[in-house]
Amino acid sequence: MGKTIEIRDPIHGFIVLDEWERDIVNHWVFQRLRRIRQLGLTDMVYPGAMHTRFEHSLGVMHVATYMFNELISRKENKEALMSEMRFDEQGFERDRRILRIASLLHDIGHAPFSHAAEELMPSVPRSKNKYKHEDYSIKAILFLMKDVIEDHPDNENCKIKVCEIADFISGKSGFSRTFFWRDLLSGHLDADRADYLLRDSYHTGVAYGEFDLPRLLKTLR
Repeated sequence: MGKTIEIRDPIHGFIVLDEWERDIVNHWVFQRLRRIRQLGLTDMVYPGAMHTRFEHSLGVMHVATYMFNELISRKENKEALMSEMRFDEQGFERDRRILRIASLLHDIGHAPFSHAAEELMPSVPRSKNKYKHEDYSIKAILFLMKDVIEDHPDNENCKIKVCEIADFISGKSGFSRTFFWRDLLSGHLDADRADYLLRDSYHTGVAYGEFDLPRLLKTLR
C-alpha cells in the first residue's frame, strides 16, 4: 500500500489516505473546497457552522469505505457476490478504489456559498432546468483531473478512467458490477448523508442529526 497519511477529523477520528489519494486531495480543484462552507450562509445564525466541503468530502470517503468493508467482511455476502456477480479479490480492491475516489470528488463542483448559490447557475441549453453542482463535479473530473487520476503512477494496475468516476457519481453508467456499490455514496442510507448529519449537528450545536454510526455500520446488509 505504501506510505499513508492520517488526517485528524472531529467526527471520525483519524482518516487515512494513501499517496494517490493525498495527491488527489492536494490537487487545486479539490483544494478549493477548503474555502466553500458546507452550509453556505448558515453561520450567520449558527456561528459554529464554519465547516467546509473539504472536510465533508474526506468524511464521506471514510464512511463509504467502512460501509464497503463491512459488507464484504461478512462471509455470506462476499461468497454471494463472488458467485453471482463474478467478483474476485482484485475486483473488490478496484471497486473500493473507485468508491473512495468518487466519494472524495462528489462535491468538487460546488459553487461559493454551496447550495445557496445554485440558483445563480446558468440554465441547461434547450431546457428549463439549471445546471447543478453535480454537473460541474462531473466536468471537473473529466477535464481537469485526468492528470491525477488516469495518469497517476499508482493507477498502473487499476487502469481507472475518469469517465468511470464521473459515471459512478452521475449514475449514468447503468448496471455494472462496479455500479452495484453506488448506493453507498448516493442512496437511501448513504455515506454522504451519514457524514453531513453528524458533521452539521456537531458544528451547529443541535441534536437533530445525531445517530449511532458504529451501530449502523455493524447492522449494514
